[in-house]
Amino acid sequence: MRSTGPAGLRIKSPELLVAESGADLEGHGLKRTMGLFQLVCFGVGAIVGTGIFVGLSDSVAEAGPAVAVSYFLAAVTCIFTAFSFAELGGAIPVSGSSYSFAYASLGERTAFLVGWCLLLEYGVSVSAVAVGWSQYLNELLESLTGWHLPDALSAGPGEGGVVNLPAVVVILLAAVLLVRGIRESARATAAMAVLKIGILLLFLAIAFTAFKAGNLTPFAGAGASGITAGASLAFFSFIGFDAITTAGEEVKNPRRNIPIAILICIGVATLLYVAVALGAIGALGADAVADKPAALSLVVNQVTDSTVGGGIIAFGAVVAIASVVLAVMYGQTRILMSMSRDGLIPRVFERVSPKTSTPVANTWIVAAVFAVPAAFSSLDVVVNLTTIGTLAIMVAVNVAVLALRRSAPELKRSFRVPLYPVTPVLGVGFCLYLIWGTGWTTWVQFAVFLVVGTLVYTFYGRSRSRMNSAS
Repeated sequence: MRSTGPAGLRIKSPELLVAESGADLEGHGLKRTMGLFQLVCFGVGAIVGTGIFVGLSDSVAEAGPAVAVSYFLAAVTCIFTAFSFAELGGAIPVSGSSYSFAYASLGERTAFLVGWCLLLEYGVSVSAVAVGWSQYLNELLESLTGWHLPDALSAGPGEGGVVNLPAVVVILLAAVLLVRGIRESARATAAMAVLKIGILLLFLAIAFTAFKAGNLTPFAGAGASGITAGASLAFFSFIGFDAITTAGEEVKNPRRNIPIAILICIGVATLLYVAVALGAIGALGADAVADKPAALSLVVNQVTDSTVGGGIIAFGAVVAIASVVLAVMYGQTRILMSMSRDGLIPRVFERVSPKTSTPVANTWIVAAVFAVPAAFSSLDVVVNLTTIGTLAIMVAVNVAVLALRRSAPELKRSFRVPLYPVTPVLGVGFCLYLIWGTGWTTWVQFAVFLVVGTLVYTFYGRSRSRMNSAS
């Protein structure tokens, strides 16, 4: 069964994607074990972490108190695109997420480039998240024992160290849990998600006891450009909500649960982020928060005049960020599995262990590859590239909704984008606006990344694609 689409785009129909993912073939079988609560926890686990615990200070440095507007702007961008993910996730409940959505609507070449960009969103962001975890681990150790890891072993060369050992350790621990099975991973993620929300609520209770309205003035001293730059950085805090759609083959009743989980997770994250940003700045002022590592612990320490509260926040951050590593690595392995099934990357990535029903070799390869930038890179180096890659994927997903409504109007959709076609068009517009805010250096880096991806597809993926032998 083969669909070429207009102008030979090599489109694979949604029905074929679902049929292939659900085929009970040896080495391909994933089990549906996740309910709605576990899926929501998985989504929160993928979203809430480094962006708010570590990245807040960078966004504040750009936007000042108006960082609350930056978070809201980033959230609006995500909400428009979340509607598109919800429609596509309910209509095509497979593990390939945006890669599969692009394959069904925009063709194989675009799908490959979306999968290539997902290496930034999931793979490279794992490295960024692991670096943030290392910062809070040191904060926790210092609050508990008065001792912390030396810079040589807890930071990369760009931050005055040699190798970031904790960042490597958290990636390897996540890999161990992932290869044990999705049921165990989902339980761990649910527990960590509940804990991290509790810790952030504790932070808000402490921060707002010292809230001073005067700390919010001047509110937008950096102007619209500062808000835009802050929003581009704040967007990193929302990366991961689409990981929910990578669980399409392991979720019970996916056509119902995936759209609901996406919208719940975006709502929870937005409320938390805006409240935490206002609480932190209202307590100490923007200058005290800007460019400070482990900013939330700093706020609590100064408000309570003690290191105990900051230690609790640091503990919450260590747990929260570890859950992001776990959820995002899960998403990366499922994307690679889908691409491997289609023949676009080596077959080792599609093999599933009959004992654990997990892609064991895939998981360890991902862990090994992305432990390297985690060990030797700084957080700033990878955040902007991750952000622009994710925004490009979101543009493709919004366009995919438009294309699929035209090419497959009869497709069963458990959720439909409201105010179609205005919503996906606005989603594209907001994504392009935030891409503009990442700056020309990031554009050049991303352009080079896309050129490399195009070459890989042209000289490897296209000739090995299983579309070639489909009939």
